[in-house]
Amino acid sequence: MYITSREKSIIDLIVKTAGKHTVHSLSAYLNVSVRTVQRDLKSVEKILKHFELELKRTSDDGLIINGKNEHIYKLIQNLIDVNPTDETPKERKLQLLIKLFHEGESFKIQVLSKQLGVSITTITAYLDDLTHWLNQFNITLTRKKGVGVEIHGHETNKRKALANYFIVHFHEEIIESLYLLQMGNMVKGPVLGYFSPKYLVLVEELINKYINHRQTRLADHDYIGLIIHTCITLQRTENKFLIQEEGNDSNRFSTEFQLIQKLCEQLEKELNITLKEQDLQFLTVVLKGSKLHDADKIDYDSILLGKFIKHLIQDVSSQLNIDLTKDFSLFQGLLAHMEPSIFRLKQQMGLFNPLTGEIKHKYPVLFMAVKESLEKIFKDITFPDDEVAFIVLHFGSALLMSEEKVNIHAVVVCPTGIGTSKMLASRIKKEISEIYSIEIKSIKDFEKANPKDYDLIISTVRLPYADLDYILVTPLLNDEDIDKIHSFLKQSIKKITKVRDYEQQIHHKEIVTSSSTLSFKELLQEIKDVQTSMEEILNNFRVYRMNKGNDHFQILEKMIEYTVQDNIITDAQSVYRSLKAREQKGGLGIPNTNMALFHCRDEHINQLIFQISHLEEPCIVRGMDGKQIQMKNLLLMLAPSSLTVREQEILSLISTSLIENDIAMMIFSSSNEDLIRKKIEDVFLEYLQTNLIKE
Repeated sequence: MYITSREKSIIDLIVKTAGKHTVHSLSAYLNVSVRTVQRDLKSVEKILKHFELELKRTSDDGLIINGKNEHIYKLIQNLIDVNPTDETPKERKLQLLIKLFHEGESFKIQVLSKQLGVSITTITAYLDDLTHWLNQFNITLTRKKGVGVEIHGHETNKRKALANYFIVHFHEEIIESLYLLQMGNMVKGPVLGYFSPKYLVLVEELINKYINHRQTRLADHDYIGLIIHTCITLQRTENKFLIQEEGNDSNRFSTEFQLIQKLCEQLEKELNITLKEQDLQFLTVVLKGSKLHDADKIDYDSILLGKFIKHLIQDVSSQLNIDLTKDFSLFQGLLAHMEPSIFRLKQQMGLFNPLTGEIKHKYPVLFMAVKESLEKIFKDITFPDDEVAFIVLHFGSALLMSEEKVNIHAVVVCPTGIGTSKMLASRIKKEISEIYSIEIKSIKDFEKANPKDYDLIISTVRLPYADLDYILVTPLLNDEDIDKIHSFLKQSIKKITKVRDYEQQIHHKEIVTSSSTLSFKELLQEIKDVQTSMEEILNNFRVYRMNKGNDHFQILEKMIEYTVQDNIITDAQSVYRSLKAREQKGGLGIPNTNMALFHCRDEHINQLIFQISHLEEPCIVRGMDGKQIQMKNLLLMLAPSSLTVREQEILSLISTSLIENDIAMMIFSSSNEDLIRKKIEDVFLEYLQTNLIKE
């Protein structure tokens, strides 16, 4: 029987005290966190199953072992004979991986066996497992007689492999270690036998300062992933394991590179570790493959991807016989998620999703529909099940968003407050009809909040509060979680609703219902936003004809001058700089057309602008696919730095309609102002009829 010394101590204590020990008292007695005890209890439950025993809780949350006396006696006898270990097989494999990466390229199996304290048979089995794991990252692990174990691969691939091993197998442990370190708890030695505690704390602090803010908010797994990759980069560089491969120069102009540059400059100052250009390029790729924008901060101009996502939504809707094509929130969420997702897949940086199995089991039809649509629409990209599962969450969330609930104000607490939390909130609203509203908060934000402001606190992770009533659930809310929430509500209904009888509760509902005037005001504001946006686009629309000999920068300057004359722009140079900065980040030419869409947001732009310049002689510009195109039509889209969701939606309507079909492409490249204006009006009219006008 495999058991750790702490698990053995927990069983001993529960057997001896029979219901007197709770999770919190065990935590204090063993001098570990509550979360660690909870994790160990899962292993204890598995051990007890072998002896036909169960771990139960009393009404006071005391822990008892339930079962026949002879089975309990058999358990005790086995525990006397077993020699506990404090290392699990996955921890030993991690130690082996670290040795292989940090102590040279050749090892004798006998030496490795002795260093890890396991038999040669066990070390051989571990090496078999790691060989398969490393193959995914183009790293070869070979064993030769007389030579021993050899490992070969690029430094970037070694960093990816090591980081992924931590993310897949030790995600929770790293979150817990980070929290304990932030609370000032001393950690003896490296975290998980590898990470410097000092580096972990500093890296997380700087990532929150420079990267994890409003416009570049990271999902849970990506947040931890970036911390891990950055720490590995620091420690590998410090130990002279340097990246030799050249990076992609185009990354240097990206926003991600600039953010990583600021982060690394500060790390160099604090730690005196010199990070090279290749290190910055490596971390830029990691950030590009992980960044998740807030839904209302995404670009409105991702034409090619936007077209594919619209087709994806249409295809899934068709399969499910549910119309999701008008759900702009779903479109935004998928656009924000799939841009880094596709980049990640092209960079061979597959992402581990611990919920894939549960998502496939819980939503088999939706999973199959999304997977089939992805294969049909993104023919040149293979989406593994882990990536499909994340996309399924977006569709699952959209399918549950229309439910109306009343009464209880709840909060969902997750490590970073995003990721699967939106899906969880939607599931809770669907399953628990009493809940009126749900807020989503990260652990850090919740620390600053007042728990008394919420009737119900639900968390996907253990919270470090001994005196706080909350419900721990899985991110996908299984049946057991739903029962727990219902049970809690039944026990606490008077406290939550603050009512004494049924009549008062009805009165309370009436008060809540009367507040619906706020929704009406919000609706009026949305209608106003739509009307104003459409009027600005149509009023400011122009088609210019430019003489030959002008390059596209001169054309842009002229178009900006015209808008300044119309008092739509207050600072021409600022807008011009913004446009040039946007072009540096990536090509703007629309592939397979003679059009390019130049665009930016700037604080000196007062209204929404869409204009076109038709050129007598074509200009060569870089396309969105990286290839050069001959541009004969320069499309200019300008917007204020701050946009409402509806304003973004209107701009998105135009950008995605540019290549909607062959006829649309012909119209927008025709230079016929009346024809193009009519097309824009048709697009707006269709939007109004399907979104705001009710028959």
